[in-house]
Amino acid sequence: MAWSIRPDGLDIRVRVTPRGGRDAIDGLEVLSDGRPVVKVRVRAVPEDGAANEGVRRLLAKALKVPASAVSLAAGATARLKTFSIAGEGEALAAALAELTGRTHS
Repeated sequence: MAWSIRPDGLDIRVRVTPRGGRDAIDGLEVLSDGRPVVKVRVRAVPEDGAANEGVRRLLAKALKVPASAVSLAAGATARLKTFSIAGEGEALAAALAELTGRTHS
């Protein structure tokens, strides 16, 4: 799955499309190497961390957690990123599954 539950929250792998015209979670995608990711688009440009901040705020809003609970764990300058979300992992995974239209396991 594109996310993994941790004792203190959730890690989520995303593929970001900056300058995407809107801020949205567009579901799941499987990359050519077989890795699943959550597709995310943001209006922000990929300069000075603006797109990363846009994704961080979008994930926080979508999962109903404070923006401070979401942090970029890996991929600051790449399209493929990992975000860590602090909170109750199972509940976050269930919310993310609902947002992407998939069940989690």
